[in-house]
Amino acid sequence: MIREIKTFLAIARCGSFAAAGNQIGLTQSAVSAQIRNLEDALGMRLFDRTGRSAHLNAAGLRALPLAEQMLEIFALMGQPESLSEYRGELRIGAIATVQTGLLPPVLLRLRREAPGVAPKLVPGVSLNLLSQVDAGDIDLAVMIRPPFALPKELHAELIQKEPFVLIAPLATQGEDPFQLLANHPLVRYDRSSFGGRQVSQFLRKHRLEVRSGLELDELDAIVKMVESGLGVALVPLAGLWLEREPTVRILPLGSATFHRELVLVSRHGARQLPLHQLFRHCLWAESNNGLGRND
Repeated sequence: MIREIKTFLAIARCGSFAAAGNQIGLTQSAVSAQIRNLEDALGMRLFDRTGRSAHLNAAGLRALPLAEQMLEIFALMGQPESLSEYRGELRIGAIATVQTGLLPPVLLRLRREAPGVAPKLVPGVSLNLLSQVDAGDIDLAVMIRPPFALPKELHAELIQKEPFVLIAPLATQGEDPFQLLANHPLVRYDRSSFGGRQVSQFLRKHRLEVRSGLELDELDAIVKMVESGLGVALVPLAGLWLEREPTVRILPLGSATFHRELVLVSRHGARQLPLHQLFRHCLWAESNNGLGRND
């Protein structure tokens, strides 16, 4: 019944039999047959169907968390006694600055301690990574803490805090970051991103009127734009630009400093899996070594 339970969870996530089949590689008729088998075994219907959509009914809603627990317990049955004997894929989501900063030494440590593990790196922005962990498409993600409550099935733990600073072209005069923000165009951290929302909150809090000159999400690209003279920017101390000689002025925000929090997000039940615990151990060890640590 394990495959039927996996199909049941796929339909619950996707909202239709056809979409679930596309995701897990089955025809719609095969999906329907598996759900019939599951419903016959349980003696109850799990979905209400409207047109092409399939919605969990009351019985399906009760069964959903139990099905997730069953799959997590099934996964535990396949764990080897020794991590050195572990074989399998670990799907890790990561934002861009984590991919180029914290993650490489973490993966190196993971390879030393569990050489049979095959990490699969999934890049993305924080909102998309959160959705993928929630859907079970990736195992865990290192991302920016979202500005809203997580779904109850997910857990986030703080890894490190990155302070925001003002960056300006080297030739820019002045020491007051608020004055520079008022007098120069703002190369803006994308307002739809979690970090960009923090910048917007900072501007509103301090009643700062700014001239938006450009808006993008990639931190190293923002630094390049500022370096080229397109304006000033509020960015966290993170990214490859910190590894070379400064090409922009970096001005602390003093008592107005705010932080971007990096968190490790995973499903509650999966946190006890040995491989997840090992990855968490590697992540903490490298973070505590000071890599990318700016709090």
